[in-house]
Amino acid sequence: MNFKTILPALLLCAVGVLSSCDEVDEADRYTYVKPAAVGRNVLIEDFTGQRCVNCPNATLEIEKLQALYGDTVIGVGIHSGPFAKSTRGTPYALYTETGNEYFDYWKVESQPKGVIDRRGTSDYTSWATIVRDELSKVAPVSLDLTSTYDAATRKAHFTVAAMGVDGNSTGKLQLWLIEDGIVAFQYMPDGSRNLEYTHNHVFRTAVNGTWGTDFSIAEGEQKVVEFDYTLESDEWVPENMAVVAFVYNNNGVLQVTKKALHVN
Repeated sequence: MNFKTILPALLLCAVGVLSSCDEVDEADRYTYVKPAAVGRNVLIEDFTGQRCVNCPNATLEIEKLQALYGDTVIGVGIHSGPFAKSTRGTPYALYTETGNEYFDYWKVESQPKGVIDRRGTSDYTSWATIVRDELSKVAPVSLDLTSTYDAATRKAHFTVAAMGVDGNSTGKLQLWLIEDGIVAFQYMPDGSRNLEYTHNHVFRTAVNGTWGTDFSIAEGEQKVVEFDYTLESDEWVPENMAVVAFVYNNNGVLQVTKKALHVN
């Protein structure tokens, strides 16, 4: 067969292929592909205080877990309760009213105590087991977090890019600011008063209200949410700060992530 006879045959084949495509039902043209599974990070809310002699032990436990699991374990030190105040009831510098509201909500009866993934209070001696179990789960939501900060205006901008991974998720989206490297006194387990103690991952404020903002996302859906915030205190050091973002509901934290505050 020469080229002249091959060409019409090819054209007939092409027409046949196109005709067969036209006959495919509209509903059968697209196949849904479920989003890839996403590993879960873990949030530890550590209710602590500068007058709490055993609280440094809880801090050390968080550091051990972070050394073992890396960035998948996100600790937040919430200075609250009676040990975040003097014996006269005067709040120390790291105390916040918002943090104390969380303290009251969880009915913390002694310190140190933690709340892991918002599933109830626990003692730091049990955190290793709880964290291990939480990390074995799959997150129904994926979170990607970015931030910018303008030193001249002290204004920060946060962008949360979320994706529904498994089922439909409804709850709250919460953003917090935390700070590392704060040198302030701390009572130690031996009863001494360490005036050069370094406090890390200290809760400073809730960016979008005490309990966050309403949030829902369907499986396969992508959503971008943005927030602006002006840093309240001149004592906060932006270079040492990070933003923590998490989605939670009555079943606990669905996913959490943390990023350093990007200072321009």
